[in-house]
Amino acid sequence: KPAFIFDGRNILKHRELEEMGFEVHAVGKGRTTDGKLNVLADSESSKKPASSTAAAAETRAAAAAATAAAAATVDGCGASSGSTAPSHKKPSVEESLRSTTGKVVLVTGTAGFVGFFTAMKMKARGDGVLGIDSFGSYYPSSFKRSRAEELEKAGVLTVDMDMSDFESLKSLVVKHKFTHIVNLAAQAGVRYATKDPHSYIKSNVEGFTNILEAARLSDPMPSIVYASSSSVYGLNEKVPFQESDRVDRPASLYAATKKSNEMIAHCYKHVYGLSLIGLRFFTVYGPWGRPDMAAFSFAKKILAGEPVKIFQGPGGTELERDFTYIDDIVAGTVSAVDHSTLSTKETAQYKTYNLGNKDPVTVSYLVDCLDNALGQKAKREYMPMPPTGDVLRTCADVSLAEAELGYKPTTPLQDGINKFIAWYKEFFKDGMNKEMTEYVPM
Repeated sequence: KPAFIFDGRNILKHRELEEMGFEVHAVGKGRTTDGKLNVLADSESSKKPASSTAAAAETRAAAAAATAAAAATVDGCGASSGSTAPSHKKPSVEESLRSTTGKVVLVTGTAGFVGFFTAMKMKARGDGVLGIDSFGSYYPSSFKRSRAEELEKAGVLTVDMDMSDFESLKSLVVKHKFTHIVNLAAQAGVRYATKDPHSYIKSNVEGFTNILEAARLSDPMPSIVYASSSSVYGLNEKVPFQESDRVDRPASLYAATKKSNEMIAHCYKHVYGLSLIGLRFFTVYGPWGRPDMAAFSFAKKILAGEPVKIFQGPGGTELERDFTYIDDIVAGTVSAVDHSTLSTKETAQYKTYNLGNKDPVTVSYLVDCLDNALGQKAKREYMPMPPTGDVLRTCADVSLAEAELGYKPTTPLQDGINKFIAWYKEFFKDGMNKEMTEYVPM
């Protein structure tokens, strides 16, 4: 359908819009002496986009899908219910940042899983919360748009922004003088790094550094809580994993970028006095979870009658994961915000904490829990673990987080899976849209 974009402040990237298939003109660049609007075609934008290549066609198709998803309702994960009109009023930046607690928080990755719930929790208690997200295509962007729409209903606006765009990020951070930044945006996934390694460097290293640069240029500087990962423990064989363990043997590029975050954070604390807390998340699951993660992808396959592939280690050993329910992770994340110190040379801190369930189970047991919740047995296929960066076992020692953050995970896996499946059946009661149906995790 035809679409019109009014860019009064000339802040959009016209070339990128053209590559999506838009014909772009600059409107209102000036007024004549008689006060009439002077409409000028942007010299660069007047060039027609090249549309003969397959890449251009794919870009336009992706843009069309994202546009349709953004206009759709939540029901059916972005599947349109017949009307493209929004079902709610989108909050303004000012409304989103309105606070009754004194905390004004920038949450990155609010269209992602943990970012979505963290922003929701903080807004519900009265914090001012503004989100940013680039709505990347690692998994269906329509699903991310649905999360962002739910946040809008709760009063949280998500600004479409890539953290690699430093000037836009710096302008946002400096202008709004956030008291805290919760950095949960990242290129996720372990195996995908073998397909697109550069996306991990751009998002997880460049993007993270841009966040810290923007923060240190703000006055006053905000305190920062950021997502690290249990994957930093890499080839560690000692369990449970403790924050004091050696973490210089990553098994994946994703793990290496997360370890780099911790090292970069230390530099910014030492040089500039930024106060930083890193959280090593352990296999998060729950409602609105990522479609590439085991609980979600297995549920989809079980309901479709398709076999579930379960990886095994040497000698047929079972992989074990410390599956942690989303509510427990969010409780720990919000507590980290509350325990963060001011970003000054005198008060800044550098801390890392494990946030896990401290009760690792086999992947087969996860499938047992899904069978119970769905009332349907999975077709199981066991196979050797591929050499794409997975580790045999994760197990969190959370005693430090318990002592200093009051962190106490309370959700057994079966209970958490029951809640996830209840959400899944309700959310997809009318079926999945095409993008979600055709999505296959790597």
